[in-house]
Amino acid sequence: MQARIYQPSKSAMTSGMGNARDWILEYAPAEARRIDPLMGWTGSGDMNGQVRLRFETREAAIDYAERNGLAYAVEARKKRRANIRPQGYGGNFAHDRRGAWTH
Repeated sequence: MQARIYQPSKSAMTSGMGNARDWILEYAPAEARRIDPLMGWTGSGDMNGQVRLRFETREAAIDYAERNGLAYAVEARKKRRANIRPQGYGGNFAHDRRGAWTH
């Protein structure tokens, strides 16, 4: 059974990195999803698709996979560039603003 170890990216709806620090171990799907003919919902008989294990470090996740005999692949997250503004958001409302207000 193949497992995937990764760090999730931050949510696009927030500016913080709240749930993006932990490492996640997920199992690869064992079977394809199928569409229910009556309701149109998608489903699967694969129960491991519901399992997401959280670890504080990458080494802890790798150690867990090796102890349980799981084949795993580690995916590194792309590093983000810092978004630093000279005066920040408050600079939009500064009394000594150089540019004209455009809205």
